Amino acid sequence: MKSINQIHRTSLRDQVYQQLRNAIINLELEPGERVNDKVLAEEFGVSRTPVREALKRLEDEGLIVSSPGSETKVSLVDNSQSRDAFTVVASLHELAARLAIPYLTEEHAVIMEKINGDFELAIKNAKRLEAIQLDDQFHEVILIASNNPEILVALERLMSKIRRLELLKFNELDGMNSVKQHHDIIQSIKNNKTDLPELMKQNWLSLSSQLTSDISN
Repeated sequence: MKSINQIHRTSLRDQVYQQLRNAIINLELEPGERVNDKVLAEEFGVSRTPVREALKRLEDEGLIVSSPGSETKVSLVDNSQSRDAFTVVASLHELAARLAIPYLTEEHAVIMEKINGDFELAIKNAKRLEAIQLDDQFHEVILIASNNPEILVALERLMSKIRRLELLKFNELDGMNSVKQHHDIIQSIKNNKTDLPELMKQNWLSLSSQLTSDISN
């Protein structure tokens, strides 16, 4: 019975963590917004313990800031930190593309073409969250084909440093440029794939350049 209770407790903690993390990344909880473990526990219908554990985990990731005797808040978006994260993210996608080359087929290209079409439509309709989710789906095709789950694990942590900035500055982005870059990636898969890793890397560095261009060196 003890082990069953422990499994339930762990699952509950993880559920609270994931919901809070998604709320922060998707800007439902805004940068600088105060969070209260008692209020959150009431909203989730749980005790304060899993909420406090989730907040501690989010603080370790840099999404929550707190100090003794002060308020607990959602962290502000750190543009410089985002730029550093982009560099690593771009390299990981380049690596994933390199590993995926032997496994990518015409079928993958067809799937990506459909996603890119939906992505373009979402951009034209200014549906920022939908567009970003479709962009994730596009890149996920290659990430999965790379057959290296460690890349996915590393990206999961890094993307939290990027996603909020992406949502905040969505209207400043040249979305059609991303559509074109996606098209070039698809064509590379259909052809000999030799330039695929570099195209993937540049796709992310281009986004970084747009989002962090106001950061002084």
